Amino acid sequence: MGLGFNEENSAKAEPWESVMGKKLLERLPDFLQALAYPEPPLGIFYSDQPPADGLSPTPLPGHLPTREKELAGQIDWPTIYSNFSCAIGVIWRARKKGKAAYFSAERFGCPGGAFYLGYLGPQTEAIAHYISTGIPGRMEGECYFPTPQASRDFFVYLDPRPAPAGYCILKPLDQFSGDETPELVSFFCRPEIMCGLHQLTSFVTGDLEVVRSPMGAACSNLITWPLHYLARGENKAVLGGWDPAARKFFKTDELSLTVPWPMFLAMLERWQDSFLSTKAWRTVRKKIARSARTWGESRAGAPSHLGQDARP
Repeated sequence: MGLGFNEENSAKAEPWESVMGKKLLERLPDFLQALAYPEPPLGIFYSDQPPADGLSPTPLPGHLPTREKELAGQIDWPTIYSNFSCAIGVIWRARKKGKAAYFSAERFGCPGGAFYLGYLGPQTEAIAHYISTGIPGRMEGECYFPTPQASRDFFVYLDPRPAPAGYCILKPLDQFSGDETPELVSFFCRPEIMCGLHQLTSFVTGDLEVVRSPMGAACSNLITWPLHYLARGENKAVLGGWDPAARKFFKTDELSLTVPWPMFLAMLERWQDSFLSTKAWRTVRKKIARSARTWGESRAGAPSHLGQDARP
């Protein structure tokens, strides 16, 4: 069931400078304070220019593991896996430092991440086996899918968008310049803050099923699935953080939520009219504060270095 996401109940995706700089950016601190959200959300976009100050996987020029190279027996798997770097791990370290994280066809870190971020496709048979049953005597499987064919079906259904520019960049929103506009905005938080974000997405869209939580790697829930829904003409928020292999790069009990840029603007514009201004939410904020104290983190609602939890 859904009531739609249109011009009457959402903000439009206008350039950062014209909308955020002049009207909505000034609302961001109050919005984060109301949520008791302790760090800037991450804006996600593609660009042909890497960030001036950011973290990325080790560059591996010429080592992108494509299906064509696999068929020709030209993939150097030992080199790739000796330089393996989970995208969520890179993002976690960037969050800790308050910097951008970025990826490219040379700085992909993980064969799965390279596929999900749009730098290769179709996915290799090796990965289809790796995330399912493995290959006896050669490679243990992760068993996320019951068969390699189930993996292949997943890859085809998800169908990641080819990267529209050289770099996929995730950057704190307060570091965006006037000529940069994110496609997506991502939050990382525990259930108390997440309940506020979850309910607010429905409040601003009128869509009772606006939040989706599909199967996938952590980076696919962060980036690929939200873009997948947008390509289908669906403005959906995507709840993630379920990938067991990536849980070590989340704080204890932390999940992710990614929303399209227009939805985020609507959240900034309308949150004061929502339950976030009620007594019920003030009660939730008390639990958020207790949680922050329990985990030795900074005062809820103020910027922090993410506390001491979840060291990569």
